[in-house]
Amino acid sequence: MHVIEAARKQPVTIEADHTVTEAAEVMDRAAVGSLVVVEPDGRPVGIVTDRDLVVRALAHRCDPDARVDSAMSTDLVTMPPDADLRDALKLFEDHPIRRLPLVDGDRLVGMVTMDDLVVNLASDLGRLTRPILGQVLFGHAEAAAPATTS
Repeated sequence: MHVIEAARKQPVTIEADHTVTEAAEVMDRAAVGSLVVVEPDGRPVGIVTDRDLVVRALAHRCDPDARVDSAMSTDLVTMPPDADLRDALKLFEDHPIRRLPLVDGDRLVGMVTMDDLVVNLASDLGRLTRPILGQVLFGHAEAAAPATTS
C-alpha cells in the first residue's frame, strides 16, 4: 500500500510570516493538530504542532503576534506519496514525530499521521474479525454430507 492511501485529511498549511495566534486559529478551524509551514511558493520548510504552540510559544510567554516560524520545527521529516506504508511506519518508529508530510519534489501533496494509521488498523481489524465474531455468536451451519453414488 502506498503511504498516500493511508492519509485521511488534506494537509493544512501556513506561511512562516503568520503569527502563532493565526496558526492556532487555523488549526481550530480546520480541526487539525499541525500545520505545514510553507514558503510563498508552497515549498514546505517546517511544521508547527499544537504541542509546539503550547511548549515553545505559550509556556515561554511568547508574544501572540510572534511569527509562526519562531515555534515551528525545521527538521522536517518527509516522504514521497508513493512510498510503501511500511517505510512510513519505520520513520514513525525512528523519529519522535506523529505527522509525516508527503512531498513530491518540492510540492506538499498529503499528510499521514499516526492517528490515520491507528484508525486504518482498527478498521482493518474490524473487517478481519467480523466473520469470527459471527461464528462465535451464531455458530456456523453444518456442512452438508457429501453426496455418494453406489
